Amino acid sequence: MIQAFGLTSNPRKELPPAVDDVSFEVRAGRVTALLGASGAGKTTVLRLMLELQHGRGLTHFRGRPLHRIAHPSREVGVLLGDVPGHPGRTVRGHLRMLCAAAGVPVQRADEVMESVELLSLRDERLGTLSRGMDRRLGLACALVADPHTLVFDDPVGALSVREARRLHGALRAHAVQGGTVLFSTADPKEAARAADHVVTLEQGRVVADQEAVDFARTRLRPRVAVRTPHAARLGALLAQEARSARRSVEVVREGGNRLAVYGSTCADIGEAAFRHGILVHQLADEVGDMGPGAGVGADACAGDGGSAGVPSARQRAADGERAPAPRRPTVARPSPTGPPRPTATDPPSAGSAEADERALDAGRGAGAAVPQASAAGTDQPAAPGNPHPPVAERTPHEAAEVPGSIARRGSTPRTHATLAPGTTASTLPPPISVRSAPSPLRPLRYEIRRALGISTGFVVGAVVLVVSAVMAVILARIGHTPQARLLAAWPRELPLPPAALGAGLLGALSFGDEFRHPALAADRGTVPRRLGLLTAKLLVSAAVALVLAALAAGTNAEVLHLFYGRELARIPSDWSALGAGWAALVVGCAWAGVLAAGLFRSTTAGLAAVVAVPVVVVPLVQKVWEGPDVRTAAGFPLRVREVLLTQWPFGGERYVAEVLRVVVQPVGGAMTLSLTTLLCAYLLTTLRSRTR
Repeated sequence: MIQAFGLTSNPRKELPPAVDDVSFEVRAGRVTALLGASGAGKTTVLRLMLELQHGRGLTHFRGRPLHRIAHPSREVGVLLGDVPGHPGRTVRGHLRMLCAAAGVPVQRADEVMESVELLSLRDERLGTLSRGMDRRLGLACALVADPHTLVFDDPVGALSVREARRLHGALRAHAVQGGTVLFSTADPKEAARAADHVVTLEQGRVVADQEAVDFARTRLRPRVAVRTPHAARLGALLAQEARSARRSVEVVREGGNRLAVYGSTCADIGEAAFRHGILVHQLADEVGDMGPGAGVGADACAGDGGSAGVPSARQRAADGERAPAPRRPTVARPSPTGPPRPTATDPPSAGSAEADERALDAGRGAGAAVPQASAAGTDQPAAPGNPHPPVAERTPHEAAEVPGSIARRGSTPRTHATLAPGTTASTLPPPISVRSAPSPLRPLRYEIRRALGISTGFVVGAVVLVVSAVMAVILARIGHTPQARLLAAWPRELPLPPAALGAGLLGALSFGDEFRHPALAADRGTVPRRLGLLTAKLLVSAAVALVLAALAAGTNAEVLHLFYGRELARIPSDWSALGAGWAALVVGCAWAGVLAAGLFRSTTAGLAAVVAVPVVVVPLVQKVWEGPDVRTAAGFPLRVREVLLTQWPFGGERYVAEVLRVVVQPVGGAMTLSLTTLLCAYLLTTLRSRTR
């Protein structure tokens, strides 16, 4: 369950806080709607709960705040806005990357794609998905780690009626399995249909916290829509009978042949029309804010005078359901285990989905708060939105919703609950029975999938190789370039060779893409500053940099051999020292890009830090290193070799001396100084974020 205590956002300047002392509770096994008009503070409340925004208050997810949960993605599945994924990544690649981040098998990606009917679009790019497909992918991303809690912000905004039913069916199925579901909406009818509990916000404060039945009765006043060619005569008869029986019934003529009757039922109106021989074209339940014309897609009452919203005998026989008791309310939501039961707001045929959508859009602007007529002396029907249907109607999956009988998710095998009513078999993914233990390889697997999932790295590598080869040919043609710099395609006029710049750019992209397309934002509010993730990025960027450096040197040598013969392509005699320096340069550039991009949250800042090392830091280091009052470190590698009296296996002391020789050079010293500074700054910000 979720418990929110005193959520208050930080005020801006002299304005009052957007959210002020919001407290509520979301129980497991139920769907809770956070209702409010635009600007009421719904999104701010969710962001405060998920620690995405600074403020006061505390939120417990099953007794623990989010920052105290070791693996938040396994506890809370979140979708705020669009799916935060790279537009060039495929659907399957994005889900597999999230599987690696959550530490679950990659087969989980296919399971969640099948559950939301995205298998046919597994190779589509995220940037080409429609709004409905994006919502399905968001649901799949939230279900990857099999979380206990789902938190969605306006999940059905701008969706068609069919897609909205599909998503609400998925949320209902998750709650039936014992999970906790919280979603925000600005539509009262959606809250009454899809939720069991409604928390209403107004100007950043909680103004109502009530069951869906009470909410529908007080906020969505029920009525009966009647269409008859004798509207005036039927209205007069209903008013006369109500006065005779001393009942509070209000009849409103809405133009043409349409009546809106408050305080009565379909059964009473149908019986009155039958007694007086009045032809009735439509008799349907509605709620008070649906507006004129919304009854076109509503369900007509049974011709035998049955209660409002109850399916006909033929429909019940087709669905295999028992007939509910007369005058009993029904649940205005899709069933998680089969086709939806006809309700006052759910059309009986799939072909009327477009008409229902137009009707809902037409009535969305109508007033929601209509004063309720007195129902003294009448058997007033309950409003739509009752979270607990009659026992005769309750399916085995719905039985888990009753308080006191909710089983914890994962304690019993999950049954396959249908997501999309009236569509092909679409089921919730099966639970993850075996949780993988924390492993140091999990961030590494995530980073490898992140780097290989898009073509940016391959394009950058190809451009670097082409530019490096062209520059090597031009430098050899001009002459006056040492062979070592010729193989690296590094003219003296440039601060860095193309391979080093490419390695720095790829390192900056490894963290820059995280902040531009934050696929991990739902895990800890922002891109998590974990040392495991940083280590994985440093390892992968170093490996990519070494591969790029080797390919660049090899390509340059082959091109020079092709154009000018073997003389310019021969291996230098001091190749070990040159190779160590070359590898240290490209790896240092890659690490500088990673650390700077992670510190400043920008790819541009990471690349700027790489370029600043030879342009700014090297001259400063040279000036300090060659100053008259500072002793130089000449002969430092030789003295280190003398200190290391023991002989290393395979001549390891020689390689240590070569590395130290690179470090004491101005470029090596500047790179070491920059990396040390960036690493300390990154660790400092990491500690600050953990102590908040």
